Amino acid sequence: MKESKWRKCLSLFLQFMKIGAFTFGGGYAMIPIMQREFVDKHHYIEKDDILDIMAISQSTPGAISVNSATFIGQQIAGFWGAFSATVGLIIPPYIFILIISGILGWFETQKYVQYAFMGIRAGVLALIAKAMITMFKQCPKDILAYILMAVSLVASVFLDVNLIIILVVCAVIGLVASLTRNKKTKEDK
Repeated sequence: MKESKWRKCLSLFLQFMKIGAFTFGGGYAMIPIMQREFVDKHHYIEKDDILDIMAISQSTPGAISVNSATFIGQQIAGFWGAFSATVGLIIPPYIFILIISGILGWFETQKYVQYAFMGIRAGVLALIAKAMITMFKQCPKDILAYILMAVSLVASVFLDVNLIIILVVCAVIGLVASLTRNKKTKEDK
């Protein structure tokens, strides 16, 4: 492995360690931070790639945050990049959980801790809303996308349809629509 790859792996490890230590709320709350770090600041990946990474991370088994870290690391520095990013992301929450589990009984009863978590929840909601707006801006703007979005929202919120079913159906519809568009484009040429 080249030295530059080792540096990238170390950089990925440290960046994801920071993300894992200071981001509450899981994968969706991490999207704006990952975009700022890996697209805007370090230019490791393109802005459009974030949407693809989120789509892949949601459709594979496991936590979105871990899947995203693994995928970004692999894109940047191959296997060792994926390993470094994933381990970097996992270490801080693991340490926090170990510490908190030891003092959980005392921790839960403290009013200041409860107030802090109320504030953290509000901040997480803002990060998730920002991620949603960012992803919406990057999505294709056509009637099919709007219909899929509306039907998915109704199915998940009001009809309590399993999210995996919604994801699979949307993926199939998107694949069929893309193949149809590509076929039309080739025929028009």
